[in-house]
Amino acid sequence: MKDVCSIGHITRDKIITPDNTVYMSGGTSFYMAHGMSALPHDVDFQLVTKVGKDQLEEVEKIRNKGIDTICFDSANTVFFENKYEEDSNKRTQRVLAKADPFTIDEMKKIDDAKVYHLGTLLADDFPTDVVKYLSSRGKVSIDVQGYLREVQGESVRAVNWNDKEDLLRFTNILKLNEHEMQVITNSHNPRTVAMQLHAMGVEEVIITLGSYGSIIYADNKFYNIPAYKPNRVVDVTGCGDTYSTGYLYMRAQGAGYEEAGKFAAAMCTLKLEHNGPFDGTIDDVMNICRRNEL
Repeated sequence: MKDVCSIGHITRDKIITPDNTVYMSGGTSFYMAHGMSALPHDVDFQLVTKVGKDQLEEVEKIRNKGIDTICFDSANTVFFENKYEEDSNKRTQRVLAKADPFTIDEMKKIDDAKVYHLGTLLADDFPTDVVKYLSSRGKVSIDVQGYLREVQGESVRAVNWNDKEDLLRFTNILKLNEHEMQVITNSHNPRTVAMQLHAMGVEEVIITLGSYGSIIYADNKFYNIPAYKPNRVVDVTGCGDTYSTGYLYMRAQGAGYEEAGKFAAAMCTLKLEHNGPFDGTIDDVMNICRRNEL
């Protein structure tokens, strides 16, 4: 049985910042696979993805890093354009191509896992019946972002999560950011939002708050996680996925909520300092944690 199974599309990304434009692969599954490969392999991890023929080479690169990978065929690969303003928290997205959703028949072919992390990119990636099925096999962890993205033409607009109550009944761990929480609940108070989501059935609620850190609500208690200041901010794309990687990596080894959150925050700090996924070491992460405990 796997400890963590990350399921999601690998994307093609065009990232536009005030300084430059780069083309690279992306998506929750991409950032999590690379992040896990950089850490000691103390967690039995599996990647499940679905891409068009144009990204099969990227899948092989991940396999060559020692990641157990299952890849299903799709007519197209998801193609995102992310345009950031001077304030890196402000982003405009376009979707230039969509991949096929995941199906129950495909999920029946993957290994059992203690935790299935669903990296949603668009609202129809994981239909409710797929989430329900996976919840019968292990815990379900969801990054909410994709459920709040509606594609109109090539433009992406924020929408409410219409079937959230059905899905949250099958969700054990939920990660969202300060903008997503407002869309879901119309509340600007992360503590209020966390308690509301917990009341809907979520055991662990993680709300990231950018440079203000993050909060975790579990076992009827709040844990305040600081944000560790990077030397410079180069690229925030994939930062939330890197947080999930660090958090689930530590939780799979029995770490408490606060310890896992701080480890995840330190991984994000290192990821922010360059384009692409986390490529540091566990020593790099622990050094940031120790330096900020002084």
